[in-house]
Amino acid sequence: MILRDSQNPKVCVMTQAAQFPAGEDPVKNMTELVTEIAHALVDDPGSVSVEAIADGDSTVIRLRVAQSDVGKVIGKQGRTARSMRTILSAASMKFKHRFSLDIVEQGDPPASSN
Repeated sequence: MILRDSQNPKVCVMTQAAQFPAGEDPVKNMTELVTEIAHALVDDPGSVSVEAIADGDSTVIRLRVAQSDVGKVIGKQGRTARSMRTILSAASMKFKHRFSLDIVEQGDPPASSN
């Protein structure tokens, strides 16, 4: 819960720790996190799909969105996408498992694994 300080309206005070519930599976947690962020950004949340592709000690999280929503997920000069990748990078340190993010528009064929 965040309360605004009436004396100084620009200061917020945390009264409870906001914490993402820690589960047994960090890949599932990160996939759910990317899904929630994407749903908040796009106009068509029904077209959002997220898949995790394991590759040894790392996981690629592939985010698919509608063609009209790709710009919203990438953001101006790639700032939104870079922020999402920064979050994944920070989680990588905690979980000792590397995560990376691919953003593709719905309808693009899957990348070959060759």
